[in-house]
Amino acid sequence: MEETPSCRVETALEILTGKWKPSILLELITHDTLRFSELKRNLPNITQKMLTAQLRELELNDIVHREIYQVVPPRVEYSLTDYGKTLIPVLNAINAWGEKHVEHLAQKDRLQDATSSSTSDSF
Repeated sequence: MEETPSCRVETALEILTGKWKPSILLELITHDTLRFSELKRNLPNITQKMLTAQLRELELNDIVHREIYQVVPPRVEYSLTDYGKTLIPVLNAINAWGEKHVEHLAQKDRLQDATSSSTSDSF
């Protein structure tokens, strides 16, 4: 019996999921290269520990490149790798779906409100 190819959606989602990874990736897509302090400033609700951990995971997966400059004080910059840039169309598609989903839910809520107000008028 022939085996079916394994689903790699979970593998891909492991890279993208987490409260902060999409935001970090969006910052790097938008600004190309950012220092750690700039990322932290642009994401004010993330802790330094969480930002460091998320960046390390993205770096281990070859999504983010960390450039260390041997200056005093030390300077570290982050950018997307060429491989990481292949996520841009994926993230754009997810964002477009998210926008449509928000619209869908708003329309659904409006329909429910209209239905519930018309049924409450009949009492």
